[in-house]
Amino acid sequence: MLESRVRPRKTLQKKLKDRAITLLANNKKLILLMLLSGFGCLILQSRNLSDQSNKKLSSAPESSSLIELRQITPSARASQLKVMAEGNPRRNDKQRILDRHRARYLLGSDLVQQQQGKLALTYLQGLGQDYPLLRPQILWKIAQAHQQNQQTNAAQRTLKYLIKSYPDSSLTANALSLLDEDRVQNEAQIIKKFPYHPIAQKIARQRLSKNPQQFQLLLLLAKYSRDSDLNPIRDRLVLKYPAKLTPEDWQAIADGYWREEEHRKAADAYTYASSTPQNLYRAARGFHRNGNLDTAKRAYQRLLQEYHDSREAGEALIYLANISSGDEAVVYLEKAIAKFPNNAPEAYRSKAIVHERFDKNVAADEARQNLLNQYNDSSAAGEYRWKIAQKLAASGSKKDAWQWMQPLVKSNSTLEQGFAPKALYWTGKWAKEIGKLAEAETTFKKIIKQYPQSYWAWRSAVMLGWDVGDFDRLRSLSPPLNLSATYSPLPVRSSALQELYLLGQYYDAGLMLRSQLERPQQLSVNEQFSEGILRIGVGEYSAGMQEIWDLTKRETPQELKEWKALRQTTAYWRGLFPFPYQTEILDFARQDEINPLLVLSVMRKESTFNPEIDSVVGAVGLMQIVPPTAKWVAEQLDLAEYSLTNPEDNIKIGTWYLKHNHDRYEDNSLYAVASYNAGTGNVSSWLDSYNTSDPDLFVEQIPFPETKDYVEGVFGNYWNYLRLYNPAIRQKVNSISH
Repeated sequence: MLESRVRPRKTLQKKLKDRAITLLANNKKLILLMLLSGFGCLILQSRNLSDQSNKKLSSAPESSSLIELRQITPSARASQLKVMAEGNPRRNDKQRILDRHRARYLLGSDLVQQQQGKLALTYLQGLGQDYPLLRPQILWKIAQAHQQNQQTNAAQRTLKYLIKSYPDSSLTANALSLLDEDRVQNEAQIIKKFPYHPIAQKIARQRLSKNPQQFQLLLLLAKYSRDSDLNPIRDRLVLKYPAKLTPEDWQAIADGYWREEEHRKAADAYTYASSTPQNLYRAARGFHRNGNLDTAKRAYQRLLQEYHDSREAGEALIYLANISSGDEAVVYLEKAIAKFPNNAPEAYRSKAIVHERFDKNVAADEARQNLLNQYNDSSAAGEYRWKIAQKLAASGSKKDAWQWMQPLVKSNSTLEQGFAPKALYWTGKWAKEIGKLAEAETTFKKIIKQYPQSYWAWRSAVMLGWDVGDFDRLRSLSPPLNLSATYSPLPVRSSALQELYLLGQYYDAGLMLRSQLERPQQLSVNEQFSEGILRIGVGEYSAGMQEIWDLTKRETPQELKEWKALRQTTAYWRGLFPFPYQTEILDFARQDEINPLLVLSVMRKESTFNPEIDSVVGAVGLMQIVPPTAKWVAEQLDLAEYSLTNPEDNIKIGTWYLKHNHDRYEDNSLYAVASYNAGTGNVSSWLDSYNTSDPDLFVEQIPFPETKDYVEGVFGNYWNYLRLYNPAIRQKVNSISH
């Protein structure tokens, strides 16, 4: 079928070319131009499409009617797609024409997924000419459809045409894996040309399982795979083949270790990679974190010798001071103050600590005064102020504590350190308690503006009287939610990748992204964010959210600038706070009369939406339920059969148990959530021991660090879901932020 469509085109193009040459020879330029303009569209159907054409076709305005359909199941959207695919828009309506092509592709793709190859072909055949941006993907779907339709010859011809026409496409690896002939040769080609591809890595793993002593296959996985089980492979390369490894190989191995937080192994590997400021710094930090202080010291000093003006050198001076004797430490800190303004605030703070340790109180006070005078907006200054303010408040001097914190309140700087929103919140509470109500309101609004994602922003919203639910009246709320699909382009350049993402083809988009990575073990900020979003799209919530969260670990000023730009987007926050299992959560929350966002927030804190996860204490699934508790709840629900790894069963049991905890504590969500983590016995003991008149003080008094973090994490989640998905609260936050 495909062959019959392609060959006449080639023949026509050949005739066109021969005719053009003849006319050119006769110098009949006008006729030549007419001929080329009449048939030029055929030439543009070739595989060498211009980037400009791709960009025009890939423009994806948010007004596209497909946005709402990208998250809907294939069966639910089929009728709407058919209407779009079979419509006949006006010739000048470019958006509707483009959406018709998209609808045909989605219908064909959905039908292939449903093993309905024959019907899929009715939408896919000929689509490549109208929709060239995704032509490799269309050919791949056509081949699959032929295969399902038991048209083996047509499938093989299509695969070969895909391989020949698009030799660099990631789908060529898929096609090579399905060719009936020369399997060994095809696998070798996949490994050589597409090492990033899951198929290549699967082949490599299969071959290594039979013969683990294959250096090139081990190196392929170490350099191109981003799976979480690669440390044994890196270990084998380092221990058995060190002489074969190039500096580039060592770099990939070191970056992989570093990402997995194997800092000592990373440090050793970085010493064999190319000598760069970042590599030397990470080597030193790796030794330092592992407790190899003498080795770390030598590594920091090497960095200072080779790259004394680098950003990393400023960081190295601070860390060198931390592992040096008093006088030597002061020398390093003074160098940091003199040469590296970005490190000077921390250097002054550390200098004060060193002097104080040796009872040089005058010098310590001088260092702190320099910190406050010269770098009052810095994190180091803010942290020092917070430390002193807490002591003042604890001694009963809340007015003095509030006054001492005013420079931090009036600062326009947004400090990334976690202490800042908490410090501002307590400053606001002190203001309220001493009667400075206007100042308290200003402080609470500042927290929401500068730290909108924090647990303390929710506590501030409560203090401002917003309808967000306090600990004791949160359960019964059922906030209106806007769960409609949204679309924001990924921060990548590829037009085809953007188009696949727009269509909700997350797996294919992720595969294409991998094909474009220059350094798979050290992604750029935008690459890592895009990969995280695409992993969430295919249901790998935990891994995707972790990738986005790990952007907080970026080090260079440029990386931090790009990360902060992403944090201004809704897409970033919805990536960190996705809303999976919507139907199950909303249904069971309604049945048990409990705030659905609280159920969702507990689930995110417990499992980051990994239905297969289990804990060291035996808790299983999305809401991390231990089997004895699950058995008891199932008996209350008359649930004869259930599986804790089944999302619906887990959510049903977990939601009921959360409701049961609320019933036990008279609908106080603070105690109910705390007992979900620490057990009712512990919470009951705390209620007997601590003052419960101020819930903020109660949270501070929780003696288990894990439970305190759990409580703040769950209610921080709740606030973020509220500000992202509830239109009224979203609008109030935006009105303050802008």
